[in-house]
Amino acid sequence: MDFRLTDEQLEIQQMVRKFAQNEIAPLAAELDRDERFPAETFRKMGELGLLGLLVPEEYGGAGQSVLTCCVAMEEIAYACLSTALSYLAHAVLCTHNLACNGSEAQKRKYLPGLVSGAQLGALAMTEPGAGSDALSLETFAERCDGAYALSGSKTFITNAPVAATFLVYARTDRQAGPAGISQFIVERGFSGFSVGQPFQKMGVHGSPTAPIFMDSCRVPQENLVRGENQALSILLKGLDVERATGASMAVGAARSVLDRAVAYAKERQQFGQPIAMFEMIMEKLANMSTELEAARLLVHKAAVLCDEGIPCSLEASHAKLFSSEMAVRAASEAIQILGGYGYMREFEVERVLRDLKMGTIGGGTSEIQRLIIAREVLKRGRT
Repeated sequence: MDFRLTDEQLEIQQMVRKFAQNEIAPLAAELDRDERFPAETFRKMGELGLLGLLVPEEYGGAGQSVLTCCVAMEEIAYACLSTALSYLAHAVLCTHNLACNGSEAQKRKYLPGLVSGAQLGALAMTEPGAGSDALSLETFAERCDGAYALSGSKTFITNAPVAATFLVYARTDRQAGPAGISQFIVERGFSGFSVGQPFQKMGVHGSPTAPIFMDSCRVPQENLVRGENQALSILLKGLDVERATGASMAVGAARSVLDRAVAYAKERQQFGQPIAMFEMIMEKLANMSTELEAARLLVHKAAVLCDEGIPCSLEASHAKLFSSEMAVRAASEAIQILGGYGYMREFEVERVLRDLKMGTIGGGTSEIQRLIIAREVLKRGRT
């Protein structure tokens, strides 16, 4: 058991940290205020190879591990959660998913554009009536003249307003329950496909979210991933990776508010001394630091299990639940330490708190994570 990052991972960490400080962080407040997607940042990330971090080298990627992606994701989220969320949807939920499950022809056709940033990607699973109960989705794909006609809608789709390539889950057998689900590669320009108006959200304003609609959307047969009724395992494994990498976003943002709180507590003078000398402030900082470290360890454990191909729904849910709720606590405590200044937009901690609340909902709510954890504990019989 070695908790140290490799030399290569440390190099990537430092590269992403420098990029995030110079290119991402300066835009964070503007993106929140103007609700603008940072297209220029994603072009630069494509040039650096970050968009293909999890893609094999033969398709233009960097061939890195899920753990390395978590390390990079933490640095991006430290600078801007909006950018990190759109990065997750593109680089992990779409691009990595396709790299793992697509045919050789599909990977050759789509991955180079996704890796370079010429095309942005999204994953479409959630429906108006199938959120936490993802396996009850109703979007249906019917075979028709050598193609498929997809009909239905998806909602809360991250990157939908800017994406060109969508991985869409649809039912291909109405009688087979969860076993009757398939995955399709859907291009924005396909006939019968449309994107709705972006949602107005509490936070992560720089990461656009919208519904998509498919009205007998014609999808070529060669865009079916793996085959009919083969997507259940893709979906479940994808959720483990999503929860591990998504949890690293919470770690990065929590680290950012802790750093702000520490800096403020050391500078702010009250009653003749820095407030960092007050025991109640010290207790808050100690708790924030301890929970942050625990969350990172949970994330890294889940990521390593993903890399080793070991089923880890329990560990991924541990990481997702604890990290997302830890980060909300940390941001709230940071605001308390900053006092009135923490409530002001100028100090940016209030933005991070608004952004972080999404982490307790997206990718499976905290309540669903607890349900998964309890079921896994009962199934395994021992901890």
